[in-house]
Amino acid sequence: MEPVDCLLPISAEPPACDDRTAELFRYWRSLWPADGLLPGRQHVDPLAIPRLLPWLRLYEVHRDPLRFKYRLVGTECVRMLGRDPTGRWFDETFPGAGASRTHESLVGVANGAGLGYRCGPPPRNLVGQDNIDSELILLPLARDGRLVDMVLGLTVPLSVDTIVEIVPAGA
Repeated sequence: MEPVDCLLPISAEPPACDDRTAELFRYWRSLWPADGLLPGRQHVDPLAIPRLLPWLRLYEVHRDPLRFKYRLVGTECVRMLGRDPTGRWFDETFPGAGASRTHESLVGVANGAGLGYRCGPPPRNLVGQDNIDSELILLPLARDGRLVDMVLGLTVPLSVDTIVEIVPAGA
């Protein structure tokens, strides 16, 4: 399997993906206001997506300088990370986090470049996950519908059977 790591246009569908990733994407899309503006945190109801909660992350976007703070980290993410970073700055949580692929994707999403998607080897900061690929999606949220002020993320480990079925976009 070729890894996929990209920013997709806001109107794009993610590549074929894990059913949890697809469920979050569909839910996020269903929240879009009728006038086409981005949904905000105020639109997200955790009770509507209970089975996804263990894999969810919510980042606050701070500007000037652009930084990200973990606001919520699901139990499975905490387990994979080996610690709970809730309330901490992303770039101070793990060595090299500010130069990571995830940070690059967060910057792109926060700056309105689209949604982030990755499937393949996990970031080096996952505890005991060296041989398990993962899938990540980062979705913009904007209280005012325009300026991204939060990013909703989902990271799920993938089994070998799931990995074989994933096809990169445009393949």
